[in-house]
Amino acid sequence: MKKVILSSILMLALSVSFVSCREAAEKANNATEAATEAAEEVGEAMGDAADDAVDAAEEAGSDAMDAANDAVDSAKEAGSDALDSVNETGEDVKEKVKN
Repeated sequence: MKKVILSSILMLALSVSFVSCREAAEKANNATEAATEAAEEVGEAMGDAADDAVDAAEEAGSDAMDAANDAVDSAKEAGSDALDSVNETGEDVKEKVKN
C-alpha cells in the first residue's frame, strides 16, 4: 500500500512538472513573439522619424535658399537705388556748376 501511494505521488509530481514545462515553453514563445512585434514597431517608428527629419531638413534648406535669394535681390535693389541716387546727385552738381 505504501508503494502504491508513493508511486501515485511520484506520477502526479511528474505530470505536473511536464505540464508546467509546456506552459513555460508556451509563455516563452508568446513573450518572444511579443518582443519581435515590439521590435518591428520600434523599427517602423524609427524609420518614420528619420523620414520626417529628412523632410524637415530639406524644407529648412529650401527656406534658407529662398531667404538667401531674397537677400541678394534686396542687396541688388539697394545698390541700384544707391547708384541712381549718386547719378542724380552728380547731375544736380553738374547743373549747379554750369549755372
